[in-house]
Amino acid sequence: MLRRTITGISPKVLTQRLRELEADGLVWREQENTIPPKVTYGLTKTGFAVHAVLKNIEKIEV
Repeated sequence: MLRRTITGISPKVLTQRLRELEADGLVWREQENTIPPKVTYGLTKTGFAVHAVLKNIEKIEV
């Protein structure tokens, strides 16, 4: 679903960025051993906190 939502990025680059966010502790990753493999990502507590800060920054008028 995320791949369909985000346009203009290749699957390889999207996977790289998600892995970086996972390494930074902002998202968690769960892989199901199905064919084809199903991977689910979600925000961690830290990811939710960063998201809230970014949303507040977005509201600030410059």
